[in-house]
Amino acid sequence: MELTSLDFQQARIKQVLFKSRLRSVLYGVRDADEALFSVRDNPLGQWIETVIKPQHGSAPLVRELERILSDTLQTGRQLVGMHQRGQLEEARKGLEQIEAHGTRMEEVLKKMEQSLR
Repeated sequence: MELTSLDFQQARIKQVLFKSRLRSVLYGVRDADEALFSVRDNPLGQWIETVIKPQHGSAPLVRELERILSDTLQTGRQLVGMHQRGQLEEARKGLEQIEAHGTRMEEVLKKMEQSLR
């Protein structure tokens, strides 16, 4: 099945969902659970495994997307650790790092989407 712009829009939504969940943890609205930082349990990680990899395997852009996701999740875990140690403002300020990862991810998604046209 050929990938469409809807597939890539779904990926973007999944990234926003992660950022929203992380922000909720850092502002005390919800508790962090390990699944939030698991590539296997992450909706975007699942999308990569089930939608992208079957068609594009380990192409350079796929590997780059996986690396950015891994970096994002690792940064998120570090921010939650800071939050749990009482470094609330520092953790919240760290959301800027998550945004930077999101920007890089968007660039890769755009490249992937354009390469399919």
